[in-house]
Amino acid sequence: MKNTDKREEIMRAALELIAEHGFHGAPMAMIADKAGVGAGTIYRYFEGKDALITELYRELEGKLLAYLQEGYSAADPTRERFLHVGAAVLRYFIASPLHFLYMEQYMNSPFGIALKRDRLLGQSDEGDLFFKSIFEEGMAQKVLKELPIFVHFALTFGPLIVLIRDHILGLISLDDARIMQITEASWDGVKR
Repeated sequence: MKNTDKREEIMRAALELIAEHGFHGAPMAMIADKAGVGAGTIYRYFEGKDALITELYRELEGKLLAYLQEGYSAADPTRERFLHVGAAVLRYFIASPLHFLYMEQYMNSPFGIALKRDRLLGQSDEGDLFFKSIFEEGMAQKVLKELPIFVHFALTFGPLIVLIRDHILGLISLDDARIMQITEASWDGVKR
């Protein structure tokens, strides 16, 4: 097994185990065993578990952002950009439920809470929050309600997260028609 293959196997194993068992329920020894490597091998690629958790999040976020940017144009009107991002978030996570389970866990942990706070308050350049600009521009253009940026995120992405989770659990089926209804309803919740 090549070094890059070992790293990928470690990342894959961490994703699966952490998505299923949580950060604390997936010790390094279990990740190493699932990846088919010795426990010490992980430390050749990652300083420790925190570094592995953070690197895995960054990799998944990069994949999500690349997906969101497909067909996205900053020149489009606010409404079209909002609908694009909302629908793309739903589609991506429906197709990648392990990514959703991992990223949701990360964003509700001390790791993610600090990252979200820093990004939304403009204290971090890490990551591309192009959807933050949708909210800021929409408020400046008087297209969106004048609300704190945190409220816009909660009103928009809170319901999407619940619906993605319910889809993964089999409680609702989100097809393209339903996805467009949902993103339109989200828009209705924040537009003026």
